[in-house]
Amino acid sequence: MDRSRLEPLGVRDDGFGYADAEARSQPNALDKWMLRTIITKLGDSPVRVALWDEPDMAPREGTVRLRILDRKALWMLVIHPDLHFGDLYSAGRIEVRGDLLTLLEEAYRYTTENTALGALLERGRSLAPDLSESKRNIHHHYDLGNDFYKLWLDREALQYTCAYFADPAMTIEQAQQAKMHHVCRKLQLKAGETVVEAGSGWGGFALFMAENYGVHVRTFNISKEQIAFARAWSKQRGLEHLVEFVEDDYRNMTGTHDAFVSIGMLEHVGVGNYPGLGALMKRVIGPNGRGLVHTIGRDSPAMLNAWIDKRIFPGAQPPTLRQMMDMFEPNDLSVLDVENIRLHYAKTLEWWVQRYEENVDAVRALFDETFVRAWRLYLVGSIAAFTTGKLQLFQVLYARSGAKDVPWTRAHVYRDHP
Repeated sequence: MDRSRLEPLGVRDDGFGYADAEARSQPNALDKWMLRTIITKLGDSPVRVALWDEPDMAPREGTVRLRILDRKALWMLVIHPDLHFGDLYSAGRIEVRGDLLTLLEEAYRYTTENTALGALLERGRSLAPDLSESKRNIHHHYDLGNDFYKLWLDREALQYTCAYFADPAMTIEQAQQAKMHHVCRKLQLKAGETVVEAGSGWGGFALFMAENYGVHVRTFNISKEQIAFARAWSKQRGLEHLVEFVEDDYRNMTGTHDAFVSIGMLEHVGVGNYPGLGALMKRVIGPNGRGLVHTIGRDSPAMLNAWIDKRIFPGAQPPTLRQMMDMFEPNDLSVLDVENIRLHYAKTLEWWVQRYEENVDAVRALFDETFVRAWRLYLVGSIAAFTTGKLQLFQVLYARSGAKDVPWTRAHVYRDHP
């Protein structure tokens, strides 16, 4: 992995206020014991942890230095690191010197994702969010403003999902175009067919399908910001006759179509809603219909990181393949193909981080320094999750059980782009 684009990450910004003088007094025996527990959990790693009494200094080559700047921050980090590390880093109460990505990869390798307390707190999360909860979750993440996302996503299709680097030398724009072709070829889309999409983002993929494959697309989204942008973009490109953007929940889809597609939406559905979604996925395609679900996933069941769930991506639940089967098995749907492109998402995120850092002053102007640091941590932490295998990226192709018009080989997926 080329880490040159990540060099600016993790450098402490000045101007943060810390706890009172008592919280920053000389570390006592309990403080030092807690420090040792953190060091023990990290094991044999290049991460060096220090307390507030040690001076600010650059780390030795090949190491990362994490400095905890007050006593309360230390206690919070020991009690529930998955939840509190993000807030402490965002507030400047933890200082990271060196490569933030290395630190987070080491944390994933040497610590479990859920402490006992964290697991207890997470039991309250909904496994089957209803429509009102889904709307709140989507608003929290996607309605931050189009101007924010345009600063660091690809500049041609505004894809906030994993790209496909058929050639590792591709730019993010080229790789996102390749991802969309990859999905369309798996679905074997043909001019004149109809496609229904769950979760349209800013509309880039729906417009791409219409423009490049000549299909009619009906796409559902509950983000007001994204729908407004997509409709204006469709009008600008003269594709209104081929694409309909519906501001509504996927549960209200109607009609029968040739193909169903969902790119990066399943994470928001909740595993308790999978059987119902699967019934819908069957209902909206005809006898020879087919569908594809593209989602962040896991190798084994676990909740999303507690801090990301609270601050960044509320309600998100990446599924395992076994959990995804609850969409297919009860609804007589046949899985035709499964592909895991996990490392493509790590590379996608590297590009996003590069663009984010290039435009960090603009992000700061839109929000504040705490937001800047929080989203830096979220994006870099996501790279670490994919490089270490904590997260996967599944593309699952399906059809009705017994469908005859199914691909004979995978040759069509790898032909040259149209």
